[in-house]
Amino acid sequence: MTEFDPAPPDKNAEDLKRGIRRDNAKDDELGKGLKDSFPASDPVSSTQASKATPDA
Repeated sequence: MTEFDPAPPDKNAEDLKRGIRRDNAKDDELGKGLKDSFPASDPVSSTQASKATPDA
């Protein structure tokens, strides 16, 4: 009798270790930005504006 696997691995899913490294890199970048901008009244943004949007 073969064993039934109700949730086979997703071949399109991101590698877990690569995702963790990317998350850690983003956290480090944000931390550096916060440290470099302290003390300031405006918080650091972790996102960038899209290049597709025109400037007003």
